[in-house]
Amino acid sequence: YLVLIKPVFSFYRKGGFRMRKLLAGVSLVFVLLNSSFAAETGPVNVEVLAKTDKSWNNQQLPHYPNGVAEVTILRITIPAGMELPMHKHPVINAGIMLRGELTVVTEDNDILKLEAGDAIVEVVDKWHYGINEGKGPAEIVVFYAGAEDAPITVNY
Repeated sequence: YLVLIKPVFSFYRKGGFRMRKLLAGVSLVFVLLNSSFAAETGPVNVEVLAKTDKSWNNQQLPHYPNGVAEVTILRITIPAGMELPMHKHPVINAGIMLRGELTVVTEDNDILKLEAGDAIVEVVDKWHYGINEGKGPAEIVVFYAGAEDAPITVNY
């Protein structure tokens, strides 16, 4: 708007009644467009998907690792029928299922079933595996709060 206003304003000062009327109309259009855009977008909506100090199996999360912080974000796609190998995560991680279904099973036989839209705060330093028992691919985005040069996953 500012790029348009400065040259128009100089014309406005030099122009007569018609120019002022035209500028008033143009200004009104800008105001209406701005108001209409604000009304369409509405207020920002924030929904807390997870906020906890415990993993999904109710175990206390550990302290963050020492060292230089390193955040890793992975989008993981697991084909239908695939079983992931037994593994563990030495760092805190959380995710959101984007599509499909996933069953997570710990070494103690704790079981969690995830569907699209579900949030998970994963178990830390506990052996577990996942299996996609659905008909299509399972897709999950996982955020790992680790440290530089430290693994985020350890295989069995």
